[in-house]
Amino acid sequence: MYNVGIDLGGTNIAVGVVNEKDEIIARAKRKTAAKRPTNEVVDDIANTVKDAVQNAGLTLDDISFVGVGTPGAVDSKAGIVVTASNLNFYNYPLAEEIEKRIGKAVVIENDANVAAYGEFLAGAGKGTSHFIAITLGTGVGGGIIIDGKLFIGSTFCGGELGHHVIVAGGEKCSCGRKGCFEAYASATALIRQTKQAMLEDKDSIMWTLAEGNIDNVNGRTAFDAMRKGDATAKKVTDRYIDYIGEGVINVINIFEPQKICIGGGICGEKNTLTDPINEKARRECYTSKNNKCPEIVVAELGNDAGIIGAANIYKLYK
Repeated sequence: MYNVGIDLGGTNIAVGVVNEKDEIIARAKRKTAAKRPTNEVVDDIANTVKDAVQNAGLTLDDISFVGVGTPGAVDSKAGIVVTASNLNFYNYPLAEEIEKRIGKAVVIENDANVAAYGEFLAGAGKGTSHFIAITLGTGVGGGIIIDGKLFIGSTFCGGELGHHVIVAGGEKCSCGRKGCFEAYASATALIRQTKQAMLEDKDSIMWTLAEGNIDNVNGRTAFDAMRKGDATAKKVTDRYIDYIGEGVINVINIFEPQKICIGGGICGEKNTLTDPINEKARRECYTSKNNKCPEIVVAELGNDAGIIGAANIYKLYK
């Protein structure tokens, strides 16, 4: 049996054919060009599916299910994207429209939830029943698995892990609140914190790494400078990791998962990131006195998590 997983983003449509071992055996990709008419985007989704299936040496008759991870609030049971502003989807019957074009059953779900489900099935969460994935990117996203099922809330927007407050009255967040986890632990926040530290220390190695141009700063700048012995960079990375730890411990105390994984480009830091967060969690989480604090690890599947999760999402709605 083969399924197809679609990772739909504002920039790319990434499609993979997935076998029963959760291996991606073929891929295809197109630019989303999201600002054009919706029907053109959906036409390209369908065509990218056909390309991936052909690249696998298969036909659509060999495909059992098609799953889609899409940005926005998603009513999976109805097959509707309630709202995804960057794709101009508003109460849009995405599942039905794709089905019309490829003649296969289609299930849709929020992209962060789909990626978390992929890690749960085949990555960092394999073997658990209670698992949470946190993604640190432009914002902070995530997905919550409870008893092997996705938690989506009453209006399909549950699990917005970036929008609990860790610093009361702190930095303004994109959601309008102040002090959110996202405002301090996203890659965007790290870049802002790095630039601020550089402006306060003109002798920092971070300036050399950025070639003297603060606009060249990225999520690696402070970590790379810290490894070269830069004291200012170490303050940035220590504080940033502490912010992540604060948010992660809140999530642990609310949901008590068996494991948490951290994804996004920052997870390339691996133990540099997770060792101090695990130490902080073991010291401060509610169950620390019972030595039952869950392990925090880096995500394993990278961008494949969305495809693998999407290809399997039908299991939750069949």
